Amino acid sequence: MKLQKIVFSFLLLTLILPVNSCHSQNDSNGSVYTFKSGSFDGIGKWYKGREISHVMGYQGMSWLERSEREQEEETSTLLKNMNLKSKDVVADIGAGSGYHVFKIAPKVSEGKVYAVDIQQEMLNAMEKKKNRLNQTNIELIKGTEKSTKLPENAVDKVLMVDVYHEFEFPVEMMASIKRGLKPNGKIYLIEYRAEDPQVPIKRLHKMSEAQAVKEMRAAGFELIENIDNLPWQHCMVFGMK
Repeated sequence: MKLQKIVFSFLLLTLILPVNSCHSQNDSNGSVYTFKSGSFDGIGKWYKGREISHVMGYQGMSWLERSEREQEEETSTLLKNMNLKSKDVVADIGAGSGYHVFKIAPKVSEGKVYAVDIQQEMLNAMEKKKNRLNQTNIELIKGTEKSTKLPENAVDKVLMVDVYHEFEFPVEMMASIKRGLKPNGKIYLIEYRAEDPQVPIKRLHKMSEAQAVKEMRAAGFELIENIDNLPWQHCMVFGMK
């Protein structure tokens, strides 16, 4: 019954109008992207054999904040995996409504959290909560489809939870993230496991470790470890080559 409820909730999200469903045939890195007929959940744009999925719209904010999320994803375990230090500077890319941002901020009390999203509605929601909690070490950034707008060489740890597969311009976005990372910085790439057919998430919203490694390697990163302690998701840690 619980599984059916989760599947139904996610299927409802697929009915929500996606963000930025249109894309240009004249990408600046057009040679690395291909365009062809795709699936209902994709944008018809492919990178390294993977079709890019639609971005989940702000209308799905309640799903991000659902009460079952800790039980389903063990987000507290994810944060332990990140080994956060009080002085860490963390960037949550595709922060959405700030579900992880507001859990991270108290753990980096002498550091900072950059909460990056491309949807103003998501940023507005985080701004309200930030003010209500008087959480002063959170900085909101409105990114674009091609840039995180992070300051250069400023970030210790980047978190991407179920968002990378939605990047319309993964090459440009990863270059932007690389510029923002310190030389010894790490990326925590969290994606639903494509290798596991029992994970009740649509195919384009999953990634395999092999696919992630292929794409991250092209961006100049190598897999340090895949921490296998989350119920449905990979917790892949990448560092610069």
